[in-house]
Amino acid sequence: MVDGKGDLRRPVILVTNDDGFRAAGIEALIEMVKPFGSVVVVAPEEGHSGMSHAITIKTPLRLKKRKRTDDVQFYSVNGTPVDCVKLAMNQLFTTSLPDLVVSGINHGSNSSISIIYSGTMAAAIEGCLYGVPSIGFSLLDYDENPDFTASIEFGRVIVGNVLQNGLSHGSCLNVNIPVLPIKSVKGIKVTRQNKGTWREEFEKRTDPRGVDYYWLTGYFLNEEPTATDTDEYWLNEGYITVVPIHVDYTDYKELERIKSWKFDQIAVSNAEKNK
Repeated sequence: MVDGKGDLRRPVILVTNDDGFRAAGIEALIEMVKPFGSVVVVAPEEGHSGMSHAITIKTPLRLKKRKRTDDVQFYSVNGTPVDCVKLAMNQLFTTSLPDLVVSGINHGSNSSISIIYSGTMAAAIEGCLYGVPSIGFSLLDYDENPDFTASIEFGRVIVGNVLQNGLSHGSCLNVNIPVLPIKSVKGIKVTRQNKGTWREEFEKRTDPRGVDYYWLTGYFLNEEPTATDTDEYWLNEGYITVVPIHVDYTDYKELERIKSWKFDQIAVSNAEKNK
């Protein structure tokens, strides 16, 4: 990287997550990106899994610096993953934006439709809204202290490529890693998102005071189980998957179809009825 004076400088990397600043995954992510540049961490004080792109608007946010024994600048925020990115951009990167935003390493999968619920990926998406290349990393292991060896080593390959080649404005990467020893990981596949849905079920329970409450359960329904070009397929085959995503939700094919609808005629008809 070159600064405004033409001098070489190390890239600055913003690290965040949705599992909270004490999570093992964020320490693994710091280890992953340390060789590439200076690291600034801004992470939630508590876990915020499943928060998607939520932001805090009813309570004040507090940015708290945490002590470290290394040269990593580490802060926690009493907010969501997206709050962390927004606050970092506004308060810590006042003169220049970071060169990269990385989020994770999430404890659990964010493949397929899980991306729309994921706080991990929401933080990465927020990063790319600022025009900063951003990556969300997830390991398909919900254990509190999983083996991140493969995540770190293969993650460095992905980070290196993003720093070298960049990403298109408004795009970021959703990276998922299977639960395998590093020698068993077959490689990295750039692929598309699998079509699937979470079918929520609510288990009715009764508390000690006799008041009913409901506990969210459910299961993932793969809507294209025979497809061989999706993240779900390649994860099951032992590959790390990289899915490029973008923030423009417009369905351009449907846009053209809907343009043929007769909205004007309906409007005229309704106006005549109201005379």
